[in-house]
Amino acid sequence: MARTQLPGNAQNRSTQATPDCQQGQIVEVSITDLNDTGEGVGRLGSRVIFVPDTVTGDRVLVRLIQVKSNYATAKLHQIIEPSPHRIRPRCIVADKCGGCQWQHISDEYQQLIKHNLVVQALEHIGGFTSPPVAPILTADSSLAYRNKATYPLKRSAIGQVQAGYYQKGSHHLINLNQCPVQDSRLNPLLAEIKQDIEKMGWSIYDENRHQGRLRHLSLRIGRHTGDILLTLVATDWKLQDLEIQARKWLTRYPNLVGICINCNPNRTNAIFGEETRCVVGQPYLREEFAGLEFQLRPETFFQVNTEAAQALLDVIVEQLDLKGDEVLVDAYCGIGTFTLPLAQRVRSAIGLEVQASSVEQAQMNAQLNAIANVTFQTGTVETLLPQLGIATDVVLLDPPRKGCDKSIINTLLQTLPKHIVYISCKPATLARDLKLLCATGDYQLTYVQPADFFPQTPHVECAAFLVRGHLSQESGI
Repeated sequence: MARTQLPGNAQNRSTQATPDCQQGQIVEVSITDLNDTGEGVGRLGSRVIFVPDTVTGDRVLVRLIQVKSNYATAKLHQIIEPSPHRIRPRCIVADKCGGCQWQHISDEYQQLIKHNLVVQALEHIGGFTSPPVAPILTADSSLAYRNKATYPLKRSAIGQVQAGYYQKGSHHLINLNQCPVQDSRLNPLLAEIKQDIEKMGWSIYDENRHQGRLRHLSLRIGRHTGDILLTLVATDWKLQDLEIQARKWLTRYPNLVGICINCNPNRTNAIFGEETRCVVGQPYLREEFAGLEFQLRPETFFQVNTEAAQALLDVIVEQLDLKGDEVLVDAYCGIGTFTLPLAQRVRSAIGLEVQASSVEQAQMNAQLNAIANVTFQTGTVETLLPQLGIATDVVLLDPPRKGCDKSIINTLLQTLPKHIVYISCKPATLARDLKLLCATGDYQLTYVQPADFFPQTPHVECAAFLVRGHLSQESGI
């Protein structure tokens, strides 16, 4: 079975024979758990059934979609008895839109699930006994937290320009005029700019026929500055009278600092193409983070939950207890979001990043904040980290969801920095890599801080802290 089941009541499994089931059949199921993709988990005899839009404690009728010998997938048909953890979604299209998966679950239970997800990954995949997982970090609000939203565009059968998110498991667009998880200051732009696009008569991209020009509308805001950046993604640069319309937008919205266009001519699911041009205003917005000023461009990677990222950085600073004489390496450093604040607390810092444009922005942000003890290098971490040839005190890892390449693990075990901070958005790969780092006895896992970067979804961010030194019996691996 390709799905990983979370902890909970799953151990209370029925031993009765599995009844015959057929696709399309409606059956009653009690939801006893949630898996790591956010689906409810129930049982019919010995067969596991996965049901989206449910939560532990629900008793439901479901329609079977796919039936295998030991598991099945199903669609919610009717709630017979709701779970005490179920709440009314705060979005009118929450049952259709694929942007959120957990609006029907209370915030408190979402956080409990995510904490348990981290614990179980470390125990079952990492092999750690009683891993030191702290209570989950949360921001002030589980709504209106996203500082960036990128909406695919579509023209309806009657010619209306629509923008929104795709329905779960499909490419059917759910039209939105507002979104409860994006910064509320972006909502007026979403509704009004769709109307302006319609009036301009710009052709809308059809992904099936690979025809039309305008593909996406992207909105980004500086949470602490209020600066807004608007970007249109198109198949070419030829949007008639774009500059005229862009100047109208700049006049209409006082916080709008720039309008850009990005060209993506390829038949791909990737949103942004390789080149972005500024139409009017400036090609970046200003954001304040950790007491520093950053410039963010349309395609810049920056955590979508600014407040949660700040809270996690505060924990990193507290746990490392830097004295000022350390050498720090930030692998996968991006634009220096964590590198620059930490550089102010060490003797020297080095950022490694594969994207040349991100390195350019990181260098610019360092100059903007007059931070001179940091350098940035362009290339893969797999290549650059072994070539540094210096003794490091702290290595900060923030790899993609797939985790670290084994060559990176091997390099760390050869160079043995005093501290490793591993930031991850996927507990399973985090646990796998921590197991490798701790297996030799060179490191012990001292602290794990989960953070709710993505409320209303099953995703959880995490920072794990490793200290060089032989494991005690209590560390449990």
